[in-house]
Amino acid sequence: MSEFVNAALFGWYPYLCLTVFLLGSLVRFDREQYTWKTGSSQLLRKRQLRWGSNLFHVGILVIFVGHFVGLLTPIWVFDALGISHGFKQGLAIVVGGIAGIACFIGITLLAHRRLFDTRIRATSSFGDIAVLLLLWLQLTLGLSTIFVSLQHMDGHEMVKFMNWAQGILTLQPSAADYVASVHPLFKAHLVLGMTIFLLFPFTRLVHVWSAPIWYLGRPGYQVVRTRFAERRAHEAVAALQRSTPLRAGARPEHQLAE
Repeated sequence: MSEFVNAALFGWYPYLCLTVFLLGSLVRFDREQYTWKTGSSQLLRKRQLRWGSNLFHVGILVIFVGHFVGLLTPIWVFDALGISHGFKQGLAIVVGGIAGIACFIGITLLAHRRLFDTRIRATSSFGDIAVLLLLWLQLTLGLSTIFVSLQHMDGHEMVKFMNWAQGILTLQPSAADYVASVHPLFKAHLVLGMTIFLLFPFTRLVHVWSAPIWYLGRPGYQVVRTRFAERRAHEAVAALQRSTPLRAGARPEHQLAE
């Protein structure tokens, strides 16, 4: 890869993706709030959705936290804690591999469900299918990089990605140089990941911003209205009416009916 292409993909492209990701999400929320939804197809086919969605969401949350902490935590923090680069890489391979497999199984179930169920496919937009396939491909690339990482367990390559990510956030003009020599699989994984951020505001992925994390600090409650409750309410009203004294000159309801 030429120096210009490397600088364009890993020096300029990240800023384009982050800008569209943040501003695009803000504009969509401001102008198209009725499209800010997941578009669930649970009513059409529930069982496979439950397994696929749970596996995917649990796996993707672990992967996201792992990438966020692993890439953006300053290197000196790990050094101060006595965590070697080799141990950090091994931990990332084990935890990330397990979460990645769970996430891959989940998204495969979701993609199969959306592509091969005729009713769900008929209600799916191009964006719904494209996002699933892009995420599936991204997970495939991510799992494939594990085999490359196993060939060098000293953690040296991981440090390159940490320096690159932190260099992008701190506006270092030479941040792209850190990943110039990494394996092509890693580069493809990075480029596709940034592209997903670029497409984020234009797809159903925006529902991530609406994750109800504030519920964690609130007491849980649920309002339930059943037919039994409605019947008890009607009986209470009828009993109250029967116990209320009649006004002077008024006749009971059965006499009025006559």
